[in-house]
Amino acid sequence: MDHIRQAIERAKESHAVNAQLKPQTAQPAAVAGAAHPPSSNEVKLNEAHLESKRVVSHDIADPRSKSFDMLRTQVLQTMDLKSWQLIGITSPTAGCGKTMVAANLALSIARQPHRSVLLADLDLQKPQVANTLGLNCEEGVLGVLEGRTTLQNALVQAHIGNERLTVLPCARATLKSSAWMASQAMTALLQEIKRDFRASTVILDLPPVLTSDDVISILPQIDCMLFVAAAGTSTVAQIKECNKHLQAASIVRVVLNKAADTTTSYYSRYYGEDRKSDKRRAAR
Repeated sequence: MDHIRQAIERAKESHAVNAQLKPQTAQPAAVAGAAHPPSSNEVKLNEAHLESKRVVSHDIADPRSKSFDMLRTQVLQTMDLKSWQLIGITSPTAGCGKTMVAANLALSIARQPHRSVLLADLDLQKPQVANTLGLNCEEGVLGVLEGRTTLQNALVQAHIGNERLTVLPCARATLKSSAWMASQAMTALLQEIKRDFRASTVILDLPPVLTSDDVISILPQIDCMLFVAAAGTSTVAQIKECNKHLQAASIVRVVLNKAADTTTSYYSRYYGEDRKSDKRRAAR
């Protein structure tokens, strides 16, 4: 059995990452206070909008965030061990929830002390990171690649509560994504990101594997991959085809999305009691 299918079987058995993913659904640790490239784009994320997009991991009191925290710890342990910095997130086809997973993983990492994270949208044909996070941007990845703006000016500093993450959105789609992925401009951009964010975990939201050759083109420049499959959507034939294309990739984890919820009741009980206590104290 190929390595992706084996990983999916392990995910089914452990239930480590599928607890709340409903249908709707390295670099060593960053040094505290590590400087990021300055950006004038400061955005406060809207909690209601994030909830509407199933982005919940910013809220430690939300029991659904526990699955992403477990995924975060597993991914970071592997990346730290290998001194990896860039992780790409992909899926077989559209509709598997890869962008939702990428956003939740980024915000979960942002809650870790002494960690910093950059989330970049490299799904150039169908960018969704800005929409998922509720960002309005005039420029982004394509602006940098085409030379209209700099990486510094394209970055967005997003925050919600005490959590902060840096986002490189993609402001518009392009049909020339394959050419851009294999371009010298993309190589230069990734090198700049590695240099300027050398103390950060860099998450690249990539296109689905089977929609184009975009992922294959950029694969040699990425340290490792996280593969998102969807229960009831991703087929065995698609998994096998993806395995052929990703043979050379280091796949750190497989997320089985849209799986049945089996573990949130434990956390719901205790966090529900905590919230009731908070309300009683506030009423006094």
